[in-house]
Amino acid sequence: MSFDPAAATKAYIDSLGPAALEKAASYTIGSEWLSFWGVVVSALVTFLFVRLRILDRIDARLGRRGFALRTFLVCAAFLLLSAIVTLPWNLYEGWWRETAYGRTSQPLGDYLGQGGISIVLGTLFGALFFLGIYALIRRAGKRWWVWSGGLAALAISLIMLLAPIVVEPLFNDYKPVPAGPVRDALIVQAKEAGIEPDRIFMYDGSRQSNNFTANVSGIGHSARIAISDVALKGASLDEVKAVTGHEIGHYVLGHIWIIVVVFSLLAILLFFLADRLFPRVARAFGSDATIGDPRGFPVLMFLLSLFAFLVQPVQNTLSRIDESSADAYSLRTVNLPDALATALVKTAEYRSPRPNAVEEFIFYSHPSVERRVRAAMEWKAAHPPAEAPIPVPAQTSTAPAAAQ
Repeated sequence: MSFDPAAATKAYIDSLGPAALEKAASYTIGSEWLSFWGVVVSALVTFLFVRLRILDRIDARLGRRGFALRTFLVCAAFLLLSAIVTLPWNLYEGWWRETAYGRTSQPLGDYLGQGGISIVLGTLFGALFFLGIYALIRRAGKRWWVWSGGLAALAISLIMLLAPIVVEPLFNDYKPVPAGPVRDALIVQAKEAGIEPDRIFMYDGSRQSNNFTANVSGIGHSARIAISDVALKGASLDEVKAVTGHEIGHYVLGHIWIIVVVFSLLAILLFFLADRLFPRVARAFGSDATIGDPRGFPVLMFLLSLFAFLVQPVQNTLSRIDESSADAYSLRTVNLPDALATALVKTAEYRSPRPNAVEEFIFYSHPSVERRVRAAMEWKAAHPPAEAPIPVPAQTSTAPAAAQ
């Protein structure tokens, strides 16, 4: 009897059981609506700051300060105060809802403490970046938005370079993978890809999330592959090898640099549109500021949040292409299609495996689990796997822990 990729894919997805699939769909649809409501919240915050003239008052107090200091402080004030104003929304979105769906076990106090660190970092880095934007508006004239792409590329590159060294250790503890069969296998994979074995880490991802995740971060000497302790504890050796192969694919195929280029080009487009639309939108909110005036920063931030929402299909399409190519890299180099499939199925608790085509196109940064498992099964049909077949699990009422 010949192997049927479609039947195998269906069996893997159906193994989750109807209750888990229904819960996954509910969580996913709710997350998609949250992205829309996030724009509404941004509009309300902008309206509040403009009508109460909060930045006008702060700017007036700083009137005798130099351009750089005044601009930095005005931007920092908005970023900090808006984070405080939207804390109830962020608390619902990032902790209460995640807890309700079983996606996190993080205590509220720890969530708030780490959120405070994020606010401080976001305020400092955000204010510095927009100081650069306002300096471009001031010095580059009408074509300032052309130069914004270069500034965005520099900012993204610096963040990627520094994140594994400075930022990520503030939130998690990164250690070498413990000695044993898993580490031995990952060292072999790393060497085959030309990656130093000491660049593969495990981290306490269970602190924030119950998701089965791994990621690649950093550039140059700071680049590393990190695997959550959830993945190491909740996966077979073959699943860890398959997922690590996927992450190595991101590294080897240079997806980080693709991100830098794409986001830089998008920055040019978004700031160009902001330049053209700012006067009308500012008047609609009741602001008399020009785009080069930091008092209009709330309006500029609203425009960027709106554009970021509208450009999701473009970003997500490019991301899905990268994810598919990383899956293909794992299949080519590790050749564990069943292990990759079982690992992917574990993502279904936070990413519904069977979205419709429009939903996937707009909201999904990864191809649907069904599509990815089908690709793995088609690979299996065409290439004999190096693994013993993993039996498809029987239906259960709840899905296993989740994976990236």
